[in-house]
Amino acid sequence: MMGRQEAGQAPLFYAFNLEDHVPASHMLRGIDHFLDLGELHQHLAPHYSHTGRPSIDPGLLIRMLIVGYCFGIRSERRLCEEVHLNLAYRWFCRLGLEDAVPDHSTFSKNRHGRFRDNDTLRFVFEKVLERCLAEGLVGGEGFAIDASVIKADANRQRGVPGADAAWDRESPLARPVREYLQALDDAETPRTPPKNVSLTDPAAQWTAAPGGPAFYAYSTNYLIDVKAGVIVDVEATPAYRTDEVQATRTMVDRVEQRFDLKPTRLIGDTAYGTSEMLGWMVDEKGIEPHVQVWDKAERKDGSLGRSDFSWDAEADEYRCPQGKPLLSSGKPTADNTLIYRSSLHDCTNCELKARCCPNTTHRRIARQVNESARDVARQLSTTKRYAQSRRHRKKVEMLFAHLKRILRLDRLRLRGLKGARDEFLLAATAQNLRRMAAWLMPKSPEAAMATAL
Repeated sequence: MMGRQEAGQAPLFYAFNLEDHVPASHMLRGIDHFLDLGELHQHLAPHYSHTGRPSIDPGLLIRMLIVGYCFGIRSERRLCEEVHLNLAYRWFCRLGLEDAVPDHSTFSKNRHGRFRDNDTLRFVFEKVLERCLAEGLVGGEGFAIDASVIKADANRQRGVPGADAAWDRESPLARPVREYLQALDDAETPRTPPKNVSLTDPAAQWTAAPGGPAFYAYSTNYLIDVKAGVIVDVEATPAYRTDEVQATRTMVDRVEQRFDLKPTRLIGDTAYGTSEMLGWMVDEKGIEPHVQVWDKAERKDGSLGRSDFSWDAEADEYRCPQGKPLLSSGKPTADNTLIYRSSLHDCTNCELKARCCPNTTHRRIARQVNESARDVARQLSTTKRYAQSRRHRKKVEMLFAHLKRILRLDRLRLRGLKGARDEFLLAATAQNLRRMAAWLMPKSPEAAMATAL
């Protein structure tokens, strides 16, 4: 028969335990198992006074931020509301039913104050990475690098040409503008004015990289270990190709310094196949460059290309198909290129001149200073290891898809390069925690049966 809810007098006392109401299969249980904030208070101790009223526990704020980034809760105000209402969030944040949730204004003040001033979010990210290392999820043999463009919190209409951008330094300035002007003051060499500058977030780069209308953006650069797709480092840069490539050096050096990890091979797309980058990988770091060489020397008009000429390293010369030498003065150009030229006498009566240099009197070949490193990359591109690396590179792209579609980080909420760095660090921390929870926590009987089938 149809039941009816009894609306009697409520009992005076309740016996309620949050632990009993969070499912064993809930993702936060796995994240809580691998998240250790035991050293956080020691890290932050120099930044708190020894007297006065006790502050909000920084561990609570970090746990709330992890909840927000794990479940795509982008608004700090809404995050405080969700933690107040959701039992699993309360349990993860170590809050009882009667404990107050921090006000969103206090939450924001701590996040943009103490946490940023002492690099707390980098500290938390590296502690999570240490746990990934301890659990054996990082192999250290192969790393993959890539960048993804994220829209900045800047209106396209609030921009001016770079040469016209000016701010009154005597009047109060917004934090992103102050950081941008400070970076200009600290730069060793003057920067060329960008094509377009946002008045609200001047550090953001005006770009049309993904195709379509241009917008202001930053790039999140991921360095991942290909064994389990764990992010071993992350760096925020303006959405500019040169800055993205330079971030690779920063991250590889930082991981080697802090965790004594240096990969045998580094996987990337053509953007990382420049002469300077390949020379750094091969000659300075001793890393196999599993990247496609950035090469525009080969001709597409049917005439003889550089590959048709043989290189003699001992003699420091090229030999044409007729056996004639091409020599260089030994002085590189401004872009670190050596020019090898044939003799006018050899080319004048050569039967291959129409196919070799039809529009010039003699043949010239440009050779990069780091050409030997480029040759190493070309040779590796023919191996089975390189073909496997092409498949491994998809793991970075999958992380970017997860970042934008699941964690909903397709547009930043914080402004300035430091704000972008904070958001990218938190997102990478959340992705590593979710990866550990998914890979290492015992599965429910239903999930284990589905996996077996």
